[in-house]
Amino acid sequence: MAVQIPEPESAADFRVVFRGRRNDSTHPRMPAFPHAAFRSLFDEIGTVDAVGVEERAAKYTTRSIKKGAKVFGLKLAVSMLDLTTLEGKDTPGKVESLCRKAVRPHDDPEVPPVAAVCVYPAMVRPARRALGADTPVRIASVATAFPSGQMPLKTRLAEVRAAVADGADEIDMVVNRGAFLAGEFRRVQDEIAAVVEACGDAALKVILETSELETYDNIRAASFLAMRVLRAGDFIKTSTGKTAANATLANNQVMLEAIRDFYLATGTPIGMKPAGGIRAAKHALQFLIAVKETLGDAWLTNERYRFGASSLLNDLLRQLEREKTGAYQAPYYFSEAAESY
Repeated sequence: MAVQIPEPESAADFRVVFRGRRNDSTHPRMPAFPHAAFRSLFDEIGTVDAVGVEERAAKYTTRSIKKGAKVFGLKLAVSMLDLTTLEGKDTPGKVESLCRKAVRPHDDPEVPPVAAVCVYPAMVRPARRALGADTPVRIASVATAFPSGQMPLKTRLAEVRAAVADGADEIDMVVNRGAFLAGEFRRVQDEIAAVVEACGDAALKVILETSELETYDNIRAASFLAMRVLRAGDFIKTSTGKTAANATLANNQVMLEAIRDFYLATGTPIGMKPAGGIRAAKHALQFLIAVKETLGDAWLTNERYRFGASSLLNDLLRQLEREKTGAYQAPYYFSEAAESY
């Protein structure tokens, strides 16, 4: 990337943008929580300085990345994509087409394959048939009654086990937002832990659905609750892509800082996946700048950072073509990736 930020050598080198006292948050929608569970958790992990987070997020949009650094960033973003189709009209043929694009997004062999294809559990087997066993592209499957999560736990766990048995390498689960907002933190963590067990060797991404958590303090709290029962290499994720509000630079920043603080405290590296609403290449580059400046180069890999944004792929390819030829290609020059996210 063009912006060179030295790697931090100690916890003291990180700039902390939250305060430790519960009432310091300046978020305008911050309610007075009656639950002792919330008060206790906020006292433990600190609350979010909303003004500081939003100012920092705004600065990422002012960065200028050009020439070789821009090409590097565009290719890196391609390699971090979870190419997704989550439609009721999905068919095996549509999934097979998605898999072909995932493996070879562009005729240029220097453009890397994407990180994963993400499908409903019923489409895992067609995806595995299309990709085969020897492929760099992983198969991710949404589970646990995506997107609402409103099913009995045993049903959600059965869905996870079935997806893994059919060949899923990764599971994207939805957190129990109702339990979280009711202050039932033990229940939230117990359910995530049960899904971790059901995943076996498959990686897990926990979707917080940030728009339904309502405040930055809640996003930070939910991030910590999830990370405390996740394994190294698992992820936290912003959104399902099925609500009106999805990933933003600000809620991404809150989660990145939670990951940073958790890593400094425990040494456990947790991945991050913003999902929904990221459609332009310039926005993807801004998210990557946020990663570099908050977590450093160790997170600039698809093993620790992903984009849930299928509609982003074609704009990344258009920008790469422009850097190569000096001219934009028409949108129809590239095949559509999917209709989701």
